[in-house]
Amino acid sequence: MSPESLQPGNLSSPTMFLLSGFSSAYRAQVTLCLCFSLIYLVTVLGNLLIVTLVWLDAHLHSPMYFFLGHLSFLDTCYSSVTLPKILGDSFSPQKTISFVGCITQIYFFLCFGGSECVLLAAMAYDRYLAICHPLHYPALMSKKMCHCLVAVSWLSGSFSSLIQAFLTACLPFCGSNVIDHLFCEIPFLLKASCSPNAPLNKAALYVLAGTIAMGSFLLTLVSYVRIIGAVLQKGAGTQRAFATCVSHLTVVFLFFGTGAVAYLVPHSSGSKEMDEVLTLLYTVVTPMLNPIIYSLRNSEVKGAIRKTLRRGMLQMSAE
Repeated sequence: MSPESLQPGNLSSPTMFLLSGFSSAYRAQVTLCLCFSLIYLVTVLGNLLIVTLVWLDAHLHSPMYFFLGHLSFLDTCYSSVTLPKILGDSFSPQKTISFVGCITQIYFFLCFGGSECVLLAAMAYDRYLAICHPLHYPALMSKKMCHCLVAVSWLSGSFSSLIQAFLTACLPFCGSNVIDHLFCEIPFLLKASCSPNAPLNKAALYVLAGTIAMGSFLLTLVSYVRIIGAVLQKGAGTQRAFATCVSHLTVVFLFFGTGAVAYLVPHSSGSKEMDEVLTLLYTVVTPMLNPIIYSLRNSEVKGAIRKTLRRGMLQMSAE
């Protein structure tokens, strides 16, 4: 790798990008690396635990936990797109990523994020049917419908991210190939681009991302408005059912809230530390908290964990 490929130049398609990494306020690289390693370990183990429980425990073979298993899998993938690279760059003097690697990271980051948006909306719709139409729920939320909703979430995230990654790959970068961020993300590549059509590209990219995010959020909001209306109208019976929504609501506000703040707050050179904190919130912390939230707030998940632990201890004692 030649030094010239890492310096700003008049290249229309650089072979390599330089990532700025953490700002000077984060000098304790060893501490940061240990913290992120622990967060990533908790994220992967926690979400894989949820996936395993949903797969093995017969009591969790219902639509709500079917969606939860896919959510946990998405969270694992979502963190794995960025965090290992951030960890690897913690001790690297030159934090570089290839052009192809950068576009690939953008694609998968947006794919998993967009799919999670739609999946959260599908989970809200599931709770709406369970609470507002309990008699017809088994027929309305059949196994076929569950698979269709999951397929729609994956396909919508994949299609949207494919277009956004393609548009980003077509941008010229003739000014500088330095990305002032922890990893490849569209707003920061737009800042580095010298395209005269950058505002149009930016508008197209934000329309695609906004359609997925805002559409999913509005569907989730409508579902919960209907749910709250049913709870207020029908009383105690539905109030107990509404308790199953608390974990999902918490996850929704965490995911959409941190994402909205990160993307809607203007990015400026004077707020690099804030950009880094917001990035870590929606890419690292939220996927770690999701399995904890569902484990602490859900008696069936806690029961499945206890049964799994007891089964493991019995097997160890038998050996």
